[in-house]
Amino acid sequence: MQAWQVHQNGEPSEVMRLAEVAPPAPGEGQVLLKVRAASVNFPDALMCRGLYQVRPPMPFAPGMEICGETADGRRVIGNPVLPYGGFAEYAVANAAGLLPAPDALDDAEASALHIAYQTGWFALHQRARLEPGETLLVHAAAGGVGSAAVQLGKAAGATVIGVVGGAEKAAVARELGCDLVVDRRAEDVIATVKEATGGRGADVVFDPVGGEAYTQSTKVVAFEGRIVIIGFASGTIPSPGLNHALVKNYSIVGLHWGLYNTKNPKLVQHCHEQLTELAARGAIKPLVSERVPLSGAATAVQKVADGVTTGRIAVVMEATA
Repeated sequence: MQAWQVHQNGEPSEVMRLAEVAPPAPGEGQVLLKVRAASVNFPDALMCRGLYQVRPPMPFAPGMEICGETADGRRVIGNPVLPYGGFAEYAVANAAGLLPAPDALDDAEASALHIAYQTGWFALHQRARLEPGETLLVHAAAGGVGSAAVQLGKAAGATVIGVVGGAEKAAVARELGCDLVVDRRAEDVIATVKEATGGRGADVVFDPVGGEAYTQSTKVVAFEGRIVIIGFASGTIPSPGLNHALVKNYSIVGLHWGLYNTKNPKLVQHCHEQLTELAARGAIKPLVSERVPLSGAATAVQKVADGVTTGRIAVVMEATA
């Protein structure tokens, strides 16, 4: 089979190599999946660079999220067990972690559902307890996980403010349903959000960026607001001033979605059921901005690493496109 492999750390476009290798052999409790589509995630780039918290043995195939097909023909989504990731014709996954792919989504969309939308759902509902009528601010609102948070926020009855970088991403955020879009390159984020909320600020802030975005979050979070830390796409991990959180009376909560797979897997299943229902009624639909063949995976991962994408890029197998 064909599979992308990483033999050393570096930029994805430099260290990912397409090779002909033997299909992986599943271990106990695992299944071999024919990959139908694989979604590109920012952690794929971090793993290539050796900067992710999970460091699979080399050589490894990146690709953390797939829509695949079982030997008996079931269409499923899941997270491959590294080093046999999804940027390959076949991948290995834990049987217990597989979920049925929603009928309302095609292969590329289904491959982009699991991590981003589970992350968004857990952040907004489990950690921040978002209520209808509240104001939600989403940083990187046109990105993969940000676009999921926007759709989930709207589905939950929130007023959604999207912060983006550039006119193209602003247009995408508007199409996603943001009630207000703030282009951080052309507008003062803090002033614009305060004006739009009558000085009150956002009840919930969804922050996958860190760095300057986090600093802005602390200045626009409302009384008894919640800032949910998703990740640090900016590359800068902020050091929060806890005295500021005390004085302004807001909460800083973290989300490591992967922990729920071991700590509370039943909640992951419940979340998937909720997402499937939302997809069936058209309330959510992963924004797949680009679909590329397996041969284009390295370029796709590099694009995500460089922060020049909107929504998600999906690697789609030609035979099942």
